[in-house]
Amino acid sequence: MLLPIRTNIRPRLTPYANYALIAANIVIYALTYQHNVQAGTGIVQILRPWALQFQLLPHRPQLWQFVTYAFLHGGIAHVGFNMFFLYIFGNNVNDKLGHISYLCFYLAGAVFSGVGHAIVNSASSVPTLGASGAVAAVTGAYLVLFPQTLITVLYWLIFIGTIEIPALYFIGIKMILIDNVLSATSEYVAYDAHLAGYTFGILSMLGLLATGIITHSSFDLWAMIRQWNRRRQYHDAVAGGYDPFSVRLKGKRVKARQVRTPAQREKDEKTEKLRDEIFKRVLERNLPDAAELYIELMDIDSEQVLPRQHLLDIANQLASDSRQAESARAYEQFLAHYGNYEYVEEVELMLGLLYSRYLGEPEKAIKHLRAAREKLADPGQAKMCRNELEILERSSE
Repeated sequence: MLLPIRTNIRPRLTPYANYALIAANIVIYALTYQHNVQAGTGIVQILRPWALQFQLLPHRPQLWQFVTYAFLHGGIAHVGFNMFFLYIFGNNVNDKLGHISYLCFYLAGAVFSGVGHAIVNSASSVPTLGASGAVAAVTGAYLVLFPQTLITVLYWLIFIGTIEIPALYFIGIKMILIDNVLSATSEYVAYDAHLAGYTFGILSMLGLLATGIITHSSFDLWAMIRQWNRRRQYHDAVAGGYDPFSVRLKGKRVKARQVRTPAQREKDEKTEKLRDEIFKRVLERNLPDAAELYIELMDIDSEQVLPRQHLLDIANQLASDSRQAESARAYEQFLAHYGNYEYVEEVELMLGLLYSRYLGEPEKAIKHLRAAREKLADPGQAKMCRNELEILERSSE
């Protein structure tokens, strides 16, 4: 038995939309569920009579049923497991998409999984209910957005313990292939709705990343596909006779290499080793270790610059570890080299708060908070920024 219990990333903002969906499912379950055995038939009725119309009937579905069925459940275990998985995977997807987009995506996942189930079971009169298809869509989206993150999995066979597995393998192999294809044996489980949900979540997220509607990172599935395609093109070119090492550029002057002292060589080798170790830790999503190595790298050579997402992840990690001075230095370096970042106002806000609340540098705080105030779109962040600025400006008068 394998059960995911947490992931190694946390959302930057509180995932209110996901919490609202979990609460709505639980409340609706409490209002609609009953366990009633019909006299003379032995049939167990799990919904109150007024709620029966909201189930999905594959042979003659009503339009509203493609949404309402996803908020009904057939028992405490049914709703409990669905909401548990929604909590595990939905928080970070909510953080990535934003509240309104996430709600729309969740409902679209419910509709798409319901349509898939209705098409496959068009001759069946057995009603369907449950959020499993919508949760599968969210899980598929997590697979695309965070494939390299680590999922802590609780296992118990003879022994009980935990193991960390990359999301790409756990969701792709265990949850999709094994649970819904190879082990699809129970007549009480809507495997086709699950597969339709996974399909919707994966393809829609890939489409949004490919078109730039949502920002991609170096670690999402779209980036991995593009990297694989570049490697494939290179291997094809080499197989066709291309030798990248035989190319000669005519007329190009080659400058003599600067002679390095032993101390310089030692420093360069240590710097390169540290950078390699940082990249490795970030790819493993072991950000605490990556942050420690970054500090060591800065002590050796403060001019070293990491890739954009690496540096931002490390700065966020340092902030969450209450290492304010080191975090501020990382954020400052980020602004100096990646000032065109699409969410630069959030970095400005974080720097302003660090300088204001922890580092006692009001002038720097005001500078960054004013820069953030001009661009912040999130109402909560904008209000926080204005309040902090008012306090600082009053105290400086």
